[in-house]
Amino acid sequence: MVPRLVVFDLDGTLIDSRIDLTNSVNAMLEHLGRPELPETVIASYIGDGVSMLVRRALGDPEGDVHDEEYVGAAVEFFLDYYREHKLDYTYVYDGVFEALDEIRQELPGVAMAVLTNKPVRPSRDICAHFGLDKYFFQNYGGNSFHTKKPDPSGLLTLMAEASVLAAGTIGGGAAILPAETVMVGDSDVDVLTARNCGARSVGCLFGLAPHRLEAAAPDAMVDSPMEWLRALREL
Repeated sequence: MVPRLVVFDLDGTLIDSRIDLTNSVNAMLEHLGRPELPETVIASYIGDGVSMLVRRALGDPEGDVHDEEYVGAAVEFFLDYYREHKLDYTYVYDGVFEALDEIRQELPGVAMAVLTNKPVRPSRDICAHFGLDKYFFQNYGGNSFHTKKPDPSGLLTLMAEASVLAAGTIGGGAAILPAETVMVGDSDVDVLTARNCGARSVGCLFGLAPHRLEAAAPDAMVDSPMEWLRALREL
């Protein structure tokens, strides 16, 4: 079935933000008087949103109200630092623009969007900075809904919104089904998001969490963005 909606994760899929996220986590740890963590360790923590990233970097504290206050203050420091440094070293992966242009040209009826667990404001700012926003009708972040990926709420919302857009085109169109929707991402979180609502998934092995990705068994896997179109056609 030809996809009618393709939804992309951001970090590890469209952009490599590893260094800026690592530096922001380590700035937070230094602020709290804790030792820095290696980049590879921090990269393995990315994908479940800011709160989980910070919790994992702190050793996953949990318990009384003081722990929650400590984590909350850490998250606030991290976000403040990251807002100022989110574009220091972040870049768009090679082939992303060409691959998006190819999808748009070869599958002109396909709607594209971003669904990330990163907070929505930096997600939109980063996409706008690099000129990625022109490809997507919507960009939702981890604080756009009451729940984050792998809960499928965001993906289901995008299906509904894309269906409205399709209905407004010449000739109209039926509602977009989960089977006509593909989630493209680099971690198990993205695969599970798709699976939780009956959509399909394409895993990006070039991203930040290839070990978690392979274990989740996406419907297809690619080694570079230039393979996205092939994967979409073969699903």
